[in-house]
Amino acid sequence: QVQLVESGGGAVQPGGSLRISCVASGFTSSVSFMKWYRRAPGKEREFVAGISARSTTTNYADSVKGRFTISRDNNKNTLYLQMNSLKPEDTGLYYCNSVVQNYWGQGTQVTVSS
Repeated sequence: QVQLVESGGGAVQPGGSLRISCVASGFTSSVSFMKWYRRAPGKEREFVAGISARSTTTNYADSVKGRFTISRDNNKNTLYLQMNSLKPEDTGLYYCNSVVQNYWGQGTQVTVSS
């Protein structure tokens, strides 16, 4: 059974940090470019960050550059997103996506509020 399961979301104050994870199972995620997306309340889903299969290439939305870091551990079939200096506008449901197969997880909620 193909699954992408996100975890690690939660509530944090502005300026705080979180690391979210996405564990893949049922398919070979290690060959796929992986991405993080988010959907803020009342807004369209937007791209956050991406990473190539062997971590040689990463890219980020302008809104998160310098604050977020995407990484992966192919031995653990896990994708990560380290989020620092969080802002209220980072609030949303964060999804991981395996590009080659176009698989999506169910999302993990991140809420940044004082």
